[in-house]
Amino acid sequence: MLALILGACILNYADRQIIALVKPLLSQELGWTDADYGRLTAVFQLAAACAFLFAGRFVDVVGVKWSNPLAVGSWSLAAMAHAFAVTLPQFLAARVALGATEALGTPTAVKTIAATFGPTGRTAALGFMNAAGSVGAILTPLVIPFLAQRVGWRAVFLMTGGLGLVWVALWLLVMRRGGLEAGTASASPIGPRAGQWREALADRRTWAIAGGKVLSDQVWWFLLYWAPDLFTRVFHLDMAGVAVPLALIYLAAAVGSLLGGTAYGWLVRRGGWDMNRARKTILLVCGLCVLPVPLVLAVGNLGAAVALLALTLAAHQGFSSNLFGIITDIVPPSRIGMVTGLGALSGNLAGMLILQVTGWVLAGGGGYLPMLALASVSYLLALGWIHLLQPVLRPAAGTYRPNDVSHRLTSS
Repeated sequence: MLALILGACILNYADRQIIALVKPLLSQELGWTDADYGRLTAVFQLAAACAFLFAGRFVDVVGVKWSNPLAVGSWSLAAMAHAFAVTLPQFLAARVALGATEALGTPTAVKTIAATFGPTGRTAALGFMNAAGSVGAILTPLVIPFLAQRVGWRAVFLMTGGLGLVWVALWLLVMRRGGLEAGTASASPIGPRAGQWREALADRRTWAIAGGKVLSDQVWWFLLYWAPDLFTRVFHLDMAGVAVPLALIYLAAAVGSLLGGTAYGWLVRRGGWDMNRARKTILLVCGLCVLPVPLVLAVGNLGAAVALLALTLAAHQGFSSNLFGIITDIVPPSRIGMVTGLGALSGNLAGMLILQVTGWVLAGGGGYLPMLALASVSYLLALGWIHLLQPVLRPAAGTYRPNDVSHRLTSS
């Protein structure tokens, strides 16, 4: 079951990242400008942001048994639709469809993990979830340019979408054999007032998460879509040449996710730290690691630049794993999907803005320095916001205590 969840996360990132890697081909064939590409990426983020308004609540109501295949199946079809696009408006429509359907991925994965694991094991599982996204970001630049040069970019979209449909078939097969216990597979039996918007929006915990996602997620989206172009502009790499640097920085992101996810459990179990101290210390360390990222433009060496970006994405994923962990710690179980969706909505709106602004800045000759300078302080600002709204993190009613033994993964 966990393997299927991780597989879905890999596909989620692979489908959205393809367009960044085939940008040179699309720009040459379709005559796209930097502003056009910025608009395409921003539209994806806008569609995902709007969908996040409903995605979390959908998962809370439907339950993870059916929200998982619906999510992966719908975004796989949307990815395949790119293969039939010819004009920029058609690509915009395909990006809207992909963004709207991929919005189901994060709340579905977090809800599934929250229902399966206890607190310390849950954070490790969330670390694996974030690492799976990084694995997708590693494999995609290694495989996609190679395939695109041989079978064409349209076939690439069809192939990755087809893998998603295979995943749906595997999920349904596992469910048929009883892969989830009833309480996990169905919608949570939490009563008629569960997950109401008014309760969520009036809760300072919701806004703490939302602000943290705004300030941290923008950096991830910026690097996901613009790092290939940064390597091309600054170090003059071609489409195939960016594959290894991108794979390395996302490999570091996967390691950072695993370290960030397991560090919390270690600090609580071995160090005897409480939730508040452990979570915020990890967030602080991650924020400090991102401060040097503007030096990417000054080092003049590809290896050093890769190392700086690798440290940045490793820190992001460690930060992100613990931010998701905070959701499962302090938010009532009945609203985990909704708050995750609202947090992702906030992060995607910030991502939409930063992607479009990057396109404008580059088109105006401003270069990458303003964007990297913003990225360098974003995580410390996010921690400051979380601490302002939640000076002390406390478990929500109905959640497990931090020192409870982790649940085992339900077996089929």
